[in-house]
Amino acid sequence: MTSKRNVRESLAVLLRALKLPTCVAMYIEAAELAEKKGWGVEEYLHHLASHELEERKQRRMARNLKHANLPEGKALATLKLSKLPTKVRRQLPMLCEGTFVGRAENVLAFGLPGRGKTHLLCAVAHELVQRGFTVWFTPAYQLVQQLLVAKRELVLGQALQRLDRYDVVLVDDIGYIQQDREEMEVLFTFLSQRYERRSVMITSNLVFSQWDRIFKDPMTTAAAIDRVVHHSIILELTGESIRNEEAILNNKSGAELTPEREQS
Repeated sequence: MTSKRNVRESLAVLLRALKLPTCVAMYIEAAELAEKKGWGVEEYLHHLASHELEERKQRRMARNLKHANLPEGKALATLKLSKLPTKVRRQLPMLCEGTFVGRAENVLAFGLPGRGKTHLLCAVAHELVQRGFTVWFTPAYQLVQQLLVAKRELVLGQALQRLDRYDVVLVDDIGYIQQDREEMEVLFTFLSQRYERRSVMITSNLVFSQWDRIFKDPMTTAAAIDRVVHHSIILELTGESIRNEEAILNNKSGAELTPEREQS
């Protein structure tokens, strides 16, 4: 007759073979709980399966967050909502739900430096990862350089396919790019390739009327804007520089904590 110990050892081997690590870790504890509560087989299996599924979800979320490359500290919990324009605050819950991703819409955040564009979109990106979407953050200049290298090595198509795996690509500070024609072309190719298929989130300190500084050629500029704006949500961040306000507060705080030097 097979002993309970032998059954448990055999079950552990089978669960490992099936790649069910959470079940391996808790099947004995779950069995004791089932006996205590008088569960049947179905309830016991449901308990194990639900925990396995939840753990997989958490592991997948952790991997996606790691691969997202998001800057540290720029999450929803640290976002100063009071500094955002009223309209943007009202749009934020909808953005965090991620319905725009399913529609392959873009999110564009405009504003002068220090207005919180990057923090806002990174906070949204964090929430998207929590909801199961895949996200990748990249400064615009790094994206352009990576695509340019891929083009010169004749693997631009493969590079774009790798980016296509992400539901959302967050391109930060597109306004700071000073491009030559080759760089402009790969950025335009990237935006065109994702058009109506995958979402792009973009921060820029340049309004559309100034995008000729990025794309140089008027026709290419118009075509790029058309692809980005069509099916898009535009966020305008106005007001004073958040960074300047924080710097002033920090300086005042430091001055208050520093004792006055005694007069000689």
